Formats: sequence, C-alpha cells, structure tokens
Amino acid sequence: MNYTLHQLKVFLKVSEFQSVTKAAEELYLTQPAVSIQLKKLQDQFDLPLTEIVGRQLYVTDFGQEIAERSRRILEEADAIKYTADRYKGLISGKIKISVVSTGKYVMPYLLKPFMDKYPGVDISLDVSNKNRVVQGLIKNESDFSLVSVVPDGIAMNSVELMDNQLYLAGSKIFEGSFNKPTDLNNATLLFREEGSATRAAMESYLKEKSISPKKSMELVSNEAVKQAINAGIGLSIVPLIGLRSALISEDIRIFPMEGLPIVTKWNLVYSKGKKLTPAQEALVNFIEEEKSRIEKEQFNWGLDFK
Repeated sequence: MNYTLHQLKVFLKVSEFQSVTKAAEELYLTQPAVSIQLKKLQDQFDLPLTEIVGRQLYVTDFGQEIAERSRRILEEADAIKYTADRYKGLISGKIKISVVSTGKYVMPYLLKPFMDKYPGVDISLDVSNKNRVVQGLIKNESDFSLVSVVPDGIAMNSVELMDNQLYLAGSKIFEGSFNKPTDLNNATLLFREEGSATRAAMESYLKEKSISPKKSMELVSNEAVKQAINAGIGLSIVPLIGLRSALISEDIRIFPMEGLPIVTKWNLVYSKGKKLTPAQEALVNFIEEEKSRIEKEQFNWGLDFK
C-alpha cells in the first residue's frame, strides 16, 4: 500500500463530517481536491470506505475502522515532530479544548498569555452545550473541557478557576417591577436549551422558590438570551460574565433577588486516565500558576455590578 498522511487526513475529515463538502471547508481545500484524495485512498482497498445512500455519504464499518487507525497514525506522526522539538528544548503540540457556551468569555483570556509563552503549541477551541462538551471529553475528542459544573460519575482531574455567578437580568424597562421571587410568576422567563448548565441552575432556583412562570421562551445560546432580554421579551438567570458589554451600555439591568446569585466554579477538567503530552502538561501548569493573576487583571470588572 502507498497511502499518504495527507490522504489519511482528508479521509478522517470526510468520516468526521460524513460530507465531502464540509471536509473541504474544514481543510480549506476544494471539493474536487478532497474527492481526488479520497479516491486515491479508496483505490488501495478492495472494500469500500464510504457509500452513498440516496444523496447522503456514509462511512462503512470498514471505513470507520480505517478512520480510527488513521487518527492514531496522524497522532503518532505529529508526535515525531513534538519529540524532536522537545529534544531542542521547545514545547510544541496540539491541544483540543471544548468549552460550554458561556466559557467563551473565560477561556480566551487564559489562552492568550499561554500562546504568547508557547508559540509552538496549536490550539483548537470548540464551543457547545454542557452535554456535548462532556461527551467529547468521554470519547477523547477533546483534551480538556471548561465547565461550570464538574460532571458526576466520571473520573476526572480538575483545575479550579474563578467563580461563575448567575444573576437575574432583564431590560431596564422592567426596573422596579420584580423585587421578590414570587414576582417572577408573572414574568416571561427565558431559558437556555436542554443540556445547558445555565438552564439547570435556573430551573433548580425556580423549583426551590416554587415559581411557575405563566410564559417562557427557550433559546439556544447565551447571545440569543441576551438579545431577547435587551428587546424586553423577558428575564433570565444568566452568568454575569456574559453580560459585560450590555451592562456597560446600560441596556440590561441586574435585578437583586433573594437567593441570588447562584455561584458555581469554572473548572478545567480532563480524564484521569489521560497521559498528558508536554504541551498539555504545560497548559495545566501555566493555568495553575497564572489563574489568580489573570482573574484579577481581566475579571474584577464584575465587582462593579454586584
């Protein structure tokens, strides 16, 4: 057989997205270029790697196994470069990090100084809801995850970071209308989608206070919730860290409420059984050493709105 690493990389993306078009976009290649590499790899096997049913591409069972082996081969190929760099006294490698949606307001501030210190480390950052983030960690699709609630029943190491504080937020047009929990029975409440840690915290609070709102709306991102709040549609219990610009512009208000804020902790988590590469170890050590400084420099603004 005479396959190339490039062919394996292309096939791995095709198997990941079940689509030549999406693989091409991810690899910054044209669709014909991806199709050519896929055909060259397929020509080396008697069994099909993919099949077309209707108009949808599917990876065969044989293809799935080849994709998994391709992943290992590519990881080992990368490891050769990182080993050479290590012998030269350099830290290099790839780190895949998944974060819950609100975590996008936190993680970049931790990564910027790390990337400045270790320019040879490549980082990919994926933003999703808690369920998908945790599943990605379990399946080893990501090296680290940033979560506000450490999942139960999974053996994980955790680096505890700053507080995650959730407050009741609404448009300034509601000022003076909501002063105690029972007032929320008459409000339209805005919820994140199922699987969101923010939604779980909000539902727990409402249950504790025996609140049953007459109207509600479900939205699939923090940004969508903020826009709905800003439009005056309703109120929501949301992480303070995602409201900075809205609070500064005075479009959104924090409504003091009994039992709030809800306070959890941001945690960088990774599987206990995971053997960290030098680059991954460097990230853990850097965050442990620098987290207090970064919190003080980047996140003390929240004290002005409590």
